[in-house]
Amino acid sequence: MAAEIVNPRSDSDTGQDGGAEPLDSIDPAFALHRGGKMAVQATVPVRDKDDLSLAYTPGVAKVCSAIAEQPDLVHDYTWKSSVVAVVTDGTAVLGLGDIGPEASLPVMEGKAILFKQFGGVDAVPLALACTDVDEIIETVVRLAPSFGGVNLEDISAPRCFEIERRLQERLDIPVFHDDQHGTAVVTLAALRNAARLSGRSIGDLRAVISGAGAAGVAIAKMLVEAGIGDVAVADRKGVVSADRDDLTSVKRELAGFTNKAGLSGSLEDALAGADVFIGVSGGTVAESAVASMAEGAFVFAMANPDPEVHPDVAHKYAAVVATGRSDFPNQINNVLAFPGIFAGALQVRASRITEGMKIAAAEALAAVVGDDLAADYVIPSPFDERVAPAVTAAVAAAARAEGVARR
Repeated sequence: MAAEIVNPRSDSDTGQDGGAEPLDSIDPAFALHRGGKMAVQATVPVRDKDDLSLAYTPGVAKVCSAIAEQPDLVHDYTWKSSVVAVVTDGTAVLGLGDIGPEASLPVMEGKAILFKQFGGVDAVPLALACTDVDEIIETVVRLAPSFGGVNLEDISAPRCFEIERRLQERLDIPVFHDDQHGTAVVTLAALRNAARLSGRSIGDLRAVISGAGAAGVAIAKMLVEAGIGDVAVADRKGVVSADRDDLTSVKRELAGFTNKAGLSGSLEDALAGADVFIGVSGGTVAESAVASMAEGAFVFAMANPDPEVHPDVAHKYAAVVATGRSDFPNQINNVLAFPGIFAGALQVRASRITEGMKIAAAEALAAVVGDDLAADYVIPSPFDERVAPAVTAAVAAAARAEGVARR
């Protein structure tokens, strides 16, 4: 019989009679999350009245007045240039879907501590109690003066595309939807190394992406930008192609720059002879379709917790296999990208994150593997201490080269 789910802060958790087994004793995840996973900590001492007079009144008034006269000083005398807002509406949380803002908070806290752990960037979770596109945009715009960047997280497609675009148009700080671009950066890095391992270039490859949501669209755009030979994207109804009359505006745009071969039909049809499979949709791909791919193919099956193609099956036919899971080699994990990307952008006070900055991040990430490249090592571990500095430096340099850096 399953234990009763109770409020984690009920009397039963404090040893008082409550009649139900505490969640902390059922699963260690609850014990770890008790009280939240993060806190605000001062960076200056407040030990006596002299410290207090500098950290708060009257000393703080001098700083406020100086910023009022020279607004750019806010970057030097507040935390603005080192802090990111992690914003969600709770509509597309992990594999859980639309679970609402409160239920999204454990994920947003997790994202914030990953920013700090892997990029040295402070981040604040902001779970919004609204799902209307205009309301989300207006809310974030009003909050923006407190932050150096905005990381959009777990917002469902196709709204996420419009929200990111319109926010970046209105704000002069980076706006980055990690579900799109973080996934794309890490995928491109792994694909570059897989191609290098096989003696090919990106331009030699034909890829098929399963999933035309946020990640699938962003990956397709980045692969085209990087010079992929060809890429086709499939949704639930088959290959996204210009001859379909049921496409959303996002998918019509997608059809315009993908599928040069003019493929139609199902995902399985498109996989025949393909060099690369990239899965960001869930579901299951038939083994026969994987077997129909080109010799020396790459299978990146990234759905969690169940990959579209199980690695045991993929290894029968593919030269390189990657998943989104940490218990298999070659994990495509966004944490390899977003901390360094934001750290680099904040370092130079970039006004936005450009395609060139994302390509630079992918190239730097791929380069970390270096001469250790192997079929089970085309992408570094998130715990490789070389990753964040390499990505940070590459992104900062690209921002300067593209004219979006302000220092």
